[in-house]
Amino acid sequence: MNSNNLVSMANQIGDFFKAMPDHDEALDGIADHIKKFWDPRMRKALSQHIEQENGQGLQAIVLEALRTRATLWA
Repeated sequence: MNSNNLVSMANQIGDFFKAMPDHDEALDGIADHIKKFWDPRMRKALSQHIEQENGQGLQAIVLEALRTRATLWA
C-alpha cells in the first residue's frame, strides 16, 4: 500500500468530518469511517505510517482521531 495515497484518502475523510460542530463526534466519525470502509490491509498500512513516520502528512484532526480512537478503527 502506498502511504501517500492512504494519507490523501484519510485527509479527505478528515475534510468531511472536521466541519462537524462537535469535535468528539468528528473524531469518532473519522475512526468509524476508516473501520467500516477500509480494507484491513489499508488500516494496517496506515497504522504503520503513523508508527514509523509519526503520521507525516496527516491532518491534525485525522491524526488525533487515529491516535485517540485506536480501538474504533484498528
